[in-house]
Amino acid sequence: MGLSELSVRRPVLATVMSLLLVLVGLVSFFTLTVREYPRTDEPVVTVRASYSGASAAVVESRVAKPLEDSIAGIEGVDVISSISRAGQAQITVRFVLEKDPDSAAAEVRDRVARVRARLPAEIDEPVVAKVEADATPVIWLAFSSAQRSPLEINELMLRIARPLLQTVPGVADTPIFGERRYAMRVALQPERMAAHGLTVEEIESAIRASNLELPAGRIESHERELNVVSHTELVTPSQFADIVLRHGAGLKLRLGDVAQVEEGPASLRSRVRFNGQEAVSMGIVRQATANPLEVAAGIRQALQRLRAELPGDVQVTIANDNAVFIERSIASVYATIAEAVLLVVLVIVVFLGSLRAALVPIVTIPISLIGTFALMALAGFSINTLTLLAMVLAIGLVVDDAIVMLENIHRHIEAGQRPFEAAIAGAREIGFAIVAMTLTLAAVYAPLAFTPGRTGRLFAEFALTLAGAVLVSGFVALTLSPMLCALLLRPHAQAGRWAQAVQRALRGLERGYASVLGWTVRTRAEAAGQALAAAKKTAPAPPPAASTLLAAAAQRPVWAGRMAVLLAMLGCGLALAWLYPRLPAELAPMEDRGTLQVRMSAPDGASLDYTDRYVREAEALVRRHPEFDRVFASVGNPTVQNGTLTVRTVDWSERQRGIEALAAQVGRDMREVPGVFSFLNTPPPLGMGFSSRPLQYVIQTTGSYEQLHEIVQQFMQAMREHPAIDSPDVDLRLSAPQLRIEVDRERAADLGVQPATVARTLESLLGGRIVTRYKKGAEQYDVWVQLAAPARATPEQIGRIQVRSAQGALVPLSALLRSDEGAAPRELNHFGQRRSATLTARIAPGYTLGQALDFMDELAARTLPAGQGYATALSGASREYRSAQGALTLVFALALLFIYLALAAQFESFVDPLVIMVSVPLSMVGALLALWLSGGTLNVYSQIGLITLVGLITKHGILIVEFANQMRQQGMALAKATRTAAVQRLRPILMTTAAMALGALPLALASGAGAESRRQIGWVIVGGMGLGTLLTLLLVPTVYLLLARRRVPGARA
Repeated sequence: MGLSELSVRRPVLATVMSLLLVLVGLVSFFTLTVREYPRTDEPVVTVRASYSGASAAVVESRVAKPLEDSIAGIEGVDVISSISRAGQAQITVRFVLEKDPDSAAAEVRDRVARVRARLPAEIDEPVVAKVEADATPVIWLAFSSAQRSPLEINELMLRIARPLLQTVPGVADTPIFGERRYAMRVALQPERMAAHGLTVEEIESAIRASNLELPAGRIESHERELNVVSHTELVTPSQFADIVLRHGAGLKLRLGDVAQVEEGPASLRSRVRFNGQEAVSMGIVRQATANPLEVAAGIRQALQRLRAELPGDVQVTIANDNAVFIERSIASVYATIAEAVLLVVLVIVVFLGSLRAALVPIVTIPISLIGTFALMALAGFSINTLTLLAMVLAIGLVVDDAIVMLENIHRHIEAGQRPFEAAIAGAREIGFAIVAMTLTLAAVYAPLAFTPGRTGRLFAEFALTLAGAVLVSGFVALTLSPMLCALLLRPHAQAGRWAQAVQRALRGLERGYASVLGWTVRTRAEAAGQALAAAKKTAPAPPPAASTLLAAAAQRPVWAGRMAVLLAMLGCGLALAWLYPRLPAELAPMEDRGTLQVRMSAPDGASLDYTDRYVREAEALVRRHPEFDRVFASVGNPTVQNGTLTVRTVDWSERQRGIEALAAQVGRDMREVPGVFSFLNTPPPLGMGFSSRPLQYVIQTTGSYEQLHEIVQQFMQAMREHPAIDSPDVDLRLSAPQLRIEVDRERAADLGVQPATVARTLESLLGGRIVTRYKKGAEQYDVWVQLAAPARATPEQIGRIQVRSAQGALVPLSALLRSDEGAAPRELNHFGQRRSATLTARIAPGYTLGQALDFMDELAARTLPAGQGYATALSGASREYRSAQGALTLVFALALLFIYLALAAQFESFVDPLVIMVSVPLSMVGALLALWLSGGTLNVYSQIGLITLVGLITKHGILIVEFANQMRQQGMALAKATRTAAVQRLRPILMTTAAMALGALPLALASGAGAESRRQIGWVIVGGMGLGTLLTLLLVPTVYLLLARRRVPGARA
């Protein structure tokens, strides 16, 4: 007794099994985490090392290169990149996704420790950190006040806002940008120091000696014990100004006599504004497993309490909320699921013409979808846009098996069987086909789940969710569906007028289809039947041998109809070959996330005030557009020559222009700001970092940076002229102004001055040095010593600084230094352990990343001199695109192979799977044509749709071939069995096609947040199912007649 028969005979058992699926699925649903994309723990480790006073070239050769060489030996390293700046090196190590992030960080620490002895002794201890994939803030808050300075606002944020917001469940960190921490700033006056014969080292020593807080011990007696604390620490500017530096002749020289002491911000090299008002911002970083929507909701609720605790003049505004897009996108997918369910239900009711019969496949939808949540929880998945997208596609899939089961049982009832008997017989007859279809669809996604790279990791949840839904629906179709058919269907029930009209239309389609098959699937005996019959009446009987030859010839096919079908196959193949390379390709469609970013770069050597002036101009231009309601400006990150505007639009429903149109308008506006170079960023797809630009093309060399710079300028000139590339930029600049200072060592030795003394003096006076800390409330803050700003405004003022010689004499630096002004690189980059320059750009509207990369490859081929150590590589989104492109091509081939092998094992034949799959490649023509007409591209979403289409089209072929084999096992001739199977399977094929196509139609017509990606996969399914079904109905019977085995196992003699 099979599973279907057991379910029919024991309806309570079948009901309980389905109810258990629903119960476990509902419980699992409420435990699943909600995210935008599946979690991808990319193993990325950074190493930072500070080398004060060293130029970028020294940092590159003495710090970055030894660290890179040591780290490169770790197993699983994908690529190593580094940035060497004046006084600082940062090495970024990316590992393959299979590498455990904690293990990767531990191995990097070990390699850094091994090479530490080879690094300069003066560098700070290198800091190794693991980069968290979810470290991007979900929400940015802006704190501003018309009455308070940023310094005071910052203090309120530390004392009130941060402790309160960190109590919100799911919050991991609250970084502050534009931070203004208190500091005691000692601004030295060099003329006064020279007049009193003081050096910076002597002043620093005096400050340290005067600012101490040490336990003095205890006072003990027989009756009591008392701790003694010496309050020798300094806390106010006046106390620091009163520090005695020297006694003499009854006078005291105090710090205030040679310096101005004031409490102020630790750094003034960055600024933040929100909607034009000076502000300080705080980011909300969620924990890796936290639900971003719940975290955002918790923050919004906590803001009500925060506003009540802050002074009334302090405003707290949500400057950017990434959870809004996630929330809208997921809500849109839920709405799409509802629309797809309604359309599929409508298809079922229209085709069946009976609500009673339609209940059988309709019940399958909620059971299969809810049951899938149990499998998702078991696999550790989350509810995200990709798994919900799988749910949308699953709606059309999960009803397929139930429709096939229902239609076959209904056919047996129409033949005169009672519903109970028909359910058993129909389920037994179609059960193998349902198992084959279910396993075939699951086999399609098996290779996708094991695709390497970040794209494979992202879409593994999509693939396995869809495969899980198909498996659940197959189980429901084999258990609950036949039981419901036995209970709900009625023999010879009176059909309504609509049902009768539908039946007449379907019978007309069947007759028309049968006549077409009569032309394409017939033998010569059938074509010449009447002529042979007439000949037998008039002609004498032929010899036995001639009769045998005549009978054999009569069974040969007539090639006229078949030739037309085969020519149609050839035409589709040529169309596919023409269309595929002409479709533009990219990693993923750009999504309208309601945010864009304007990055500005001032000329090398520009000051913070210079950059800020042009950033303000850009702010004013952007705020003219009514579509933008929030403009968040930051200046000075990472250097004072950089400025960034993060612009948020009003709600999607409140604007007519999309983000690409707005970006084009803002790009034109930026041409009115001539003092800076600016380019635009829109958030990249698939959850990649906002700072990442789509085109990232790396030029590597074994030669010098000067030679590389010449080559790069040729690339930049060509990129500016190409229409697909917008706002090209490069990270290699050799024009940063620099004052090179060299110590005359012989002169210094003659005067008794150590070079180290000169270096420390310059570091303290020009760069500033933290000499001690002071207490303010419960916090500790830094005490900075530095030359007053007017005393370090020109290079000539350096020579007036004095140092003390070994003999105690004061020596001006002008007697020890040689200096000259020149140009130097702002930063020196390595990629793959080689010197590099990275060319970046935005893709112009109407073009794709694939077109831009093809141009760059062609440009590199004609520009880079051969045999001189040059090479190219890709980074960021470009690297991911090329990786995904190759991986998905392999996945497509593996999906075809997996399906073929699965079908071969089930049909016990290597020929039948070829017959079933013959229309698969050609059905791609419909999908690609739909993409082309809708303005789509080849990307990970559309390619996933193509892979899904493979499984959908094979289901039709399985129905026809399996039924034809059954007919032949009962003794029916090959041609007749082929026609009978195709005609009898026409109705379920049309129903499942309509259900799948209309189920995907809401995706194709989607709008709102994140709709750009959903539309791609929707059009692939709609277009592919339309043409693919037509090809299946014509090609499979024809090819089956040509290639089928002469006898099938179990056929009657």
